[in-house]
Amino acid sequence: MSGQGPARRGVLTAAAGLAAVAVAAPGAQAADRPGGGARRPRWTTSWATAQTAPTEADPVASAGLTDGTFTANVRLSAGGQVRLRYGHAFGTAPVLIGPVTAGGRPVTFGGQRQAWLAAGASLTGDAVAGLRAAEASLLTVRTELPGPTGPLSFHRNTHASHDIDGERTTSVYLLTGVEVTGARGPVIAVLGDSIAEGVGTPDDSDLRWPDQLARRLPGAAVADLGISGNRLLLDDARFGPGGQSRFDRDVRSLPGLRTVLVHLGVNDLQQPPSQTDPALVLAGYRQLVLRARDTGLRAVGATIAPFGGWTRWTPELETVRLRINAAVRTGQVFDAVADFDAALRDPDHPERLRPAYDSGDGLHPNPSGHAALAAAVDRRHLL
Repeated sequence: MSGQGPARRGVLTAAAGLAAVAVAAPGAQAADRPGGGARRPRWTTSWATAQTAPTEADPVASAGLTDGTFTANVRLSAGGQVRLRYGHAFGTAPVLIGPVTAGGRPVTFGGQRQAWLAAGASLTGDAVAGLRAAEASLLTVRTELPGPTGPLSFHRNTHASHDIDGERTTSVYLLTGVEVTGARGPVIAVLGDSIAEGVGTPDDSDLRWPDQLARRLPGAAVADLGISGNRLLLDDARFGPGGQSRFDRDVRSLPGLRTVLVHLGVNDLQQPPSQTDPALVLAGYRQLVLRARDTGLRAVGATIAPFGGWTRWTPELETVRLRINAAVRTGQVFDAVADFDAALRDPDHPERLRPAYDSGDGLHPNPSGHAALAAAVDRRHLL
């Protein structure tokens, strides 16, 4: 079967293209069609995730699927009309997507129930006819993947339950975003690491600090782009491209975005090879700020939280952390600052997390700590 894959892909790609020309999208809104009479809706991100490439430790993503089904359960921030976005950032061959349903309703791509997702590209669906999602609702997206797909770009752990071929998974395959028309507040992307991703919070609790921030800001849209182990400066085979490498794809591609909150840096310090030059981290931050401003985005920076109880903490790294945080607090690096260090540190041992906020490993906050991080983000800095 795999020997027929490339030829089969070529035939279906051509056929799908002809069909898309010949058949108008039956469920598409006039606003989504070129030349449509209605005013186009303003689409913004509501839920998003960042992708990495599979490794040998990721058997499902590495092998891919044939006639498989992936069902994702995603918590939206803002609501409204819905459309889906898929991505295959690390793919080497196109993948046939569909049929797809969202909230039990059929999803189309240019009016068709199936579409090809090109390697390295993204694929955006039509507005889902008859579906209007509520703010903070849970949306179920069911994606059939005829395959063979080959290795799948994915997010390893969303700290939420999904299903792949009848088995529970916390990974999300190919689906990268849900976009809506009903955002009434700021639209924010969090470019982060394991803390933003939700390590330290129970699965399916929606207690990650970006979730809690969204609940503090009714009508706002918050996209959590945290990747466990992610760094600012260096790429990693398992933990993905660093913040500088993935900024354009993961952040600048999001529709309706107004603000990016950068929550990276601790892994540059504590993961081998440790970065012990504060100037290099600060230069990396400044590059992200410049690229954000070039896109018309406001850049908010988070100070690096204490990690004194973590296994790789050293007094030398603590000195580096404090120097970076002091520079960030001056206001000369980012447009605004969220002081996560001040929010989480133990007053008696400022190199450590406050005990009431520690998940137990000295690095990742528990749900109460995540609530403190959400509270440390000033709404005025997001507008």
